[in-house]
Amino acid sequence: MNLIFLGPPGAGKGTQARILAERSGYRQLSTGDILRANVLAGTPLGREAKPIMESGGLVPDDLIIRMIAAEFEGGGPFIFDGFPRTVTQAQALDNLLVRKRRSAVAVLFRVDLSVLIDRLTGRWTHLASGRVYHERYAPPKRPGIDDVTGEPLVQRPDDKEETIRTRLAVYEEQTAPLIAYYDDPADPRLVSVDALGPIDTVTRELVALIDGNGDERRAAG
Repeated sequence: MNLIFLGPPGAGKGTQARILAERSGYRQLSTGDILRANVLAGTPLGREAKPIMESGGLVPDDLIIRMIAAEFEGGGPFIFDGFPRTVTQAQALDNLLVRKRRSAVAVLFRVDLSVLIDRLTGRWTHLASGRVYHERYAPPKRPGIDDVTGEPLVQRPDDKEETIRTRLAVYEEQTAPLIAYYDDPADPRLVSVDALGPIDTVTRELVALIDGNGDERRAAG
């Protein structure tokens, strides 16, 4: 069973995708990664996408779907992370899955946005190593200083509250129609997990879903 991860930035979708890739043989499909890989490899699809990307344009949905279809030739199952973003993309992905005789369930990473904002805005990073601290949950030994090198920590622009609130507003606007699409009473394909629980707990919920023990009719919210 393929999985479509829906959830706001910072909800842990990437973390869980990596865990499931290691434990259950899933392949994580990120459209950004696929685009970059095709351009770097100089594939026909990459050559088609390159001038669009270099001009700052949006790569059309049809081209993205063709890249995803090419990935299917290498086997699966897949976790779609960051795609689809719109109902039109979801419909195109459904058409592809039907052609490939595949199925998919959408997994909503359910969060309390106020808690999520608190988690994200407290992050401080040591840029050279990528080490991340949290001023409340995982603070450095000395405020503002990396434990290993003694160098100063910085708060990345993406971790500032104003930026995070903007990103979450965009997410809410884009994702609400997708939730309704996958939770259609005539064909419900939406389940949810409490994304703010411990990482291992979220993983167990996802594994239960994969193994067929999850309640695939459980509504999100």
